[in-house]
Amino acid sequence: MARLFLLLLSACAALSAQADEHTVVVNAAAPAKGCVEVEVNGKRAQSISCLNEKLLPDSNTVNRQPPTLSGAEATVQRPSNQLGLYNRAALEHRMGNAFGKSVTPQRPAPAPPASPLLPPR
Repeated sequence: MARLFLLLLSACAALSAQADEHTVVVNAAAPAKGCVEVEVNGKRAQSISCLNEKLLPDSNTVNRQPPTLSGAEATVQRPSNQLGLYNRAALEHRMGNAFGKSVTPQRPAPAPPASPLLPPR
């Protein structure tokens, strides 16, 4: 019985010694920040939720209207086919099945010549 008691007492002493090695120290940040810094084994780490809160936009910037664009800026925002610039989709449509095969666009087959003996349709 005494051996069991000594064994239990030594186990409790070993646990308290291990707890000193892995003690987590939490330092409260300034009230203005609202973040908690944690120090574990001499390394500091900030809370991820606090960092996410810092990255959120302010409430006054979320509700603000975007600034109006000048004439030049509005022109730059237009799609390329409205500006007369290269547009791959428009080029594929214009070339038809000749896209990537020929430099001349696809054209319908020429109509056969009309017979002078038959009336026009």
